[in-house]
Amino acid sequence: MAFNFREYSREDAELDVTAFMNLMIVLVPVMLLSLTFTQITVHEISLPSLTPSSESAQEKPSQLEVMLTAEEGIKVFYPGNVLIQTIPMKMVEEQKTYDFAYLSLVLQKVKQQLADKRDVLILSEPGVDYQTLVSTMDAVKSHKTVVAASLVEIELFPEISLAETSIK
Repeated sequence: MAFNFREYSREDAELDVTAFMNLMIVLVPVMLLSLTFTQITVHEISLPSLTPSSESAQEKPSQLEVMLTAEEGIKVFYPGNVLIQTIPMKMVEEQKTYDFAYLSLVLQKVKQQLADKRDVLILSEPGVDYQTLVSTMDAVKSHKTVVAASLVEIELFPEISLAETSIK
């Protein structure tokens, strides 16, 4: 039995990528448009000065202070050691949390009285967590309100200083 081998001439098939290119032209913009962009907010803060200021010793410091305590909640002082308001902790889902909305309302009233003031000192006890500090900075820095049918952010006290304290 004899085998007859014939060589068939094969033509190289051309690669048709137009369907793939059409898919990519549609898929890439759809994926980019559906992407959720993350917004990173940076809080610029400063630490209080360790050296005494050049103010005379007779002048009372006019420092607005927001103190975070673990048991009592938030205390707002101005000037220095004069208590304006104590904002107690609120219960949310059987957990004690700070009332940042009420803090914002108190600071809005303070801002009406002290229109030129831009700085605030946030004092916290050693046990206060990072997220609480960031939420406090958000509440102290600005608040959102509706003006002419649009939501705008109104500046309160954007110059924030941080310090650690013991109970006053």
